[in-house]
Amino acid sequence: MDMTIGKFAAAGGVGVETVRFYQRKGLLKTPKRLEGGRRYGSEDLRQLQFIRQAQTAGFTLEEIRELLELDAGDDRARVREAATIRLAALNARILELNRTREALERLVAECSSGKSGPCPILKSFGL
Repeated sequence: MDMTIGKFAAAGGVGVETVRFYQRKGLLKTPKRLEGGRRYGSEDLRQLQFIRQAQTAGFTLEEIRELLELDAGDDRARVREAATIRLAALNARILELNRTREALERLVAECSSGKSGPCPILKSFGL
């Protein structure tokens, strides 16, 4: 597989500037310039797809950098630890979002009850 940066970015589902951003952050290597420009291969694409999937799972760029470094080794315990920490953070965020949704649902119900006076939604936000 031999791709220009445009084809590489498209194959990874990102824009060219995203590829360059990942390169500046040290997440992707910048291939050497050959005749006709830089060329990306299947391993580069695998790494780009890994970065995108890790971001979707909520990992920060710094955490992704660490995971990429661990990919070169065989430290399953460290990878599992990183994933466990991320999972706990996601669960906490989900709990927070569920509470927020429930509170907003109550406010919407109160607001739609047709009572006069200040709107409970605006009042809860401090207006």
